[in-house]
Amino acid sequence: QNLYRGYLDYDGALAELEVAAETLPNDAGVFELKGYILRRQGKQEEAVRSLERAIDLDPRNTFTLQQIALSYHHLRRFAEEKSVLDRALSIDPDNVDTKIARAFVEFDWKADTRPLHQMLDSIRAANPAATQGIPEAWLTCALAERDAVAAKNAVIAAGENPPLIDEAVNFSRPFIEGVIARMTKDSEKARAAFTSARAEQEKIIQAQPSYGPPLCVLGLIDAGLGRKEEALREGRRAVELLPVEKDPINGVAMTKYLAMIAAWVDDKDLACEQLAVAVRPPSRLTYGQLKLLPFWDPLRGDPCFEKIVASLAPK
Repeated sequence: QNLYRGYLDYDGALAELEVAAETLPNDAGVFELKGYILRRQGKQEEAVRSLERAIDLDPRNTFTLQQIALSYHHLRRFAEEKSVLDRALSIDPDNVDTKIARAFVEFDWKADTRPLHQMLDSIRAANPAATQGIPEAWLTCALAERDAVAAKNAVIAAGENPPLIDEAVNFSRPFIEGVIARMTKDSEKARAAFTSARAEQEKIIQAQPSYGPPLCVLGLIDAGLGRKEEALREGRRAVELLPVEKDPINGVAMTKYLAMIAAWVDDKDLACEQLAVAVRPPSRLTYGQLKLLPFWDPLRGDPCFEKIVASLAPK
């Protein structure tokens, strides 16, 4: 645990786990941790096998089932993701996180927002206080459906927390307000929101100058403000600071956001070039996200983009 979480020494942690597995061959926790480390190394197929071994040893562990589902998601094995989440719900039918993850399968796999919308409605109806636990899913659904009112309500429900988080990338409230304003073609409001977001983001970067995720957000903010050169420089720097080779999960996110930055500043060739890299599995980027979310609107109708989207469509 210490080598993995504290030092990000994945090889050292795996070596320790091999020793542990010899003395604790039936310890689910050993295989579970091994699965997480392998996933961080980008070895998703091996990670799934290790997590499946963990669940064989501890079959009612819903957290491990959620994690297996996440690995299937990275591999776009959506039918298996769905099946594992259904199994988790049969054990703990009231788990909100699992319910939302299950509804997201149709969103990501088939670009269908209806199950997610219905699930969010049912959660809010059953327990209005639960709204505080679902703002990110609520916001994503609202943006996909181009429902600005629902999107604003989701941002309010997030309170002081970032309304949208993608791996290590945190999007602030002013940034999301800028995205909503862009979606509704309110350029004045978008500029004001992005200007506010920029001031916040610069403070974060001053505290973490060599960390890619905050820098890619600054790149998107500058793209939203029309500062093309700065935006592309920041996006490229984020990829340099956190390459896929160093961090297969967050590195792919940096590539994805460089593609988004390029799309926002109308460099469609660069956007498609980076997007083609970002969609290669293992990746959390899905057909539903590209098809539905307004972040990708500048690329709609572009033959290269549409080809990438079509390649991810359910067969």
